[in-house]
Amino acid sequence: MLSTFIIALREGLEAALIVGILVAYLVKSDQRSHLRALWTGVAVAITASLALGAFLSYTSTELSPKGEELFAGTTSFVAVAMVTWMVFWMKRTARGLRDQLHGKAEVAVSSGALSIATLAFFAVAREGLETSLFLYSNFKAVGAFSTATLGLILGLALAVVLGYGIYNRSLKLNLGKFFTYSGVALIVVAAGVLSYGIHEFQEFGILPGPDAFAWDVTSWMPKESFIASLLGGTIGFDTTTSWLQLFAWAAYLGLTIAAYLSPAKVKTPLNA
Repeated sequence: MLSTFIIALREGLEAALIVGILVAYLVKSDQRSHLRALWTGVAVAITASLALGAFLSYTSTELSPKGEELFAGTTSFVAVAMVTWMVFWMKRTARGLRDQLHGKAEVAVSSGALSIATLAFFAVAREGLETSLFLYSNFKAVGAFSTATLGLILGLALAVVLGYGIYNRSLKLNLGKFFTYSGVALIVVAAGVLSYGIHEFQEFGILPGPDAFAWDVTSWMPKESFIASLLGGTIGFDTTTSWLQLFAWAAYLGLTIAAYLSPAKVKTPLNA
């Protein structure tokens, strides 16, 4: 539940802020006539994201057990790569995101409603498609569908409330700290998804060592127990974890968080 809540809150708030920036630009520039096109683009992006989630779920259920292992492992690795890239992308571009979107909106306004809809679609679809893929992989890793779904709904609902509050200035939120802390949380969740992907590839036979366990605690902590589900949904813990899973989890977590939290390099003039 906690992991899907974090994913939905972080990615949902990013999308809400992007939409809020575009709406504010159109309102302030007296281009309200383009708001309908903007919301159309947003609606299409959300529909595409939901369609991707449905496609992943349907495909997974239609595959053979071996095919499902390969599919789940592959989507897990793709999800981790996308989320890692997006976390670092937001770190680099957060400060200039408003100006960047304003510039794109200015160009789109001059080209007509279709351009505005297209801009809104790609701005939101980038977040939505990534979220669908990451949530699917996380759902598979956590295993508790009902609680994971509840976390998803609560995270998205809070993201919408926060986004609206920031837009109408009734809520002040230190976005720098929020994205830093939530970025670290996403990296932790991604490490668990990476471990799950490795497990699936080991079961399929692509990676070695499926039975070389670093620990196997299922005798006193069943996989379906509350504690196991809680740890699985927060730090990616599994009751049976191979040495390869543990090494990859620790290496990804340590290296990625260290790089993410390192101060940004300041470019110095060539003649300095």
